[in-house]
Amino acid sequence: MTEQTPSGAPARETIRVAVDIDSLVRVGTRPGLGAYIKSLWSYRNFISYDAFSRLRSSISSDRLGPVWLVLTPVLNGLTYFLIFGLLLQTSRGIENFVGYLIIGVFAFQYTSKSVMGGARSIANNRKVVEAFTFPRASLPLAAVIRESFSFAPALAAMIVLILAFPPAERITWLWLLAAPILFLQMLLNLGLGLLLARLVAGTRDVLNVLTFALRIWMYASGVFYSFDRFVSHPTALAVLEANPLHQVLTMLRQVLLYGEAPALGQWGVLGGWAVGALVVGFVVFWSAEETYSRESK
Repeated sequence: MTEQTPSGAPARETIRVAVDIDSLVRVGTRPGLGAYIKSLWSYRNFISYDAFSRLRSSISSDRLGPVWLVLTPVLNGLTYFLIFGLLLQTSRGIENFVGYLIIGVFAFQYTSKSVMGGARSIANNRKVVEAFTFPRASLPLAAVIRESFSFAPALAAMIVLILAFPPAERITWLWLLAAPILFLQMLLNLGLGLLLARLVAGTRDVLNVLTFALRIWMYASGVFYSFDRFVSHPTALAVLEANPLHQVLTMLRQVLLYGEAPALGQWGVLGGWAVGALVVGFVVFWSAEETYSRESK
């Protein structure tokens, strides 16, 4: 609409716009769960780029570079073999203890690094969280993907070591079952990473407790010994065997070393832990989406 002044000159044009107040959304508000998952998918390129770039930068400062991705679990395995296999004789009664130990050390390190990386993802990216608006779950997701990328050469080395050290194992069709086992392990890692990222964002001291918790988890997962030799109480043994990481190690050893297909109950236990951890971790993380920029300060 155009109005005229008393002198007859046209006045400034006035534009009226109708605004629906109910449709306005506060900046930074938490979206619905479905919308949040959709927005997270739209950031998939950022997630993959972040995972690759951080992995590249983490190994670029070392002279040996990516060799440490393989050398670190190998040296850890050698240390545990000297202490537990030779000195403490935990190898007694375990068929192919070298392969048993290799799988335990390599697979546990994958979960340990993934969980720790996911837990630190929000607290270690405070400036990014404060400066930009994006689904915060992309940070722990990128951290777990980064550790999955770094585990790939270690996994290849694990397979080579299993085939090289006597008694050398034969490749069978059961080895294909390692893929879904590792996939469920990745889901478990992601769920725990999301849950712990929420806790660490609120209280950074949780990281100090997490270091000890991971160490206890390692001893409670049968990385370098069998529970059967040290635990005789059936209830205590059942609790230890329900540990999801123990299930991962046991199932990998069955298909890669002993030529056994995991029982349906084992798949159910591991699958329940993996899916349950992912759902709980994601919902807990999403429910606090609006708080991370404030808690991270």
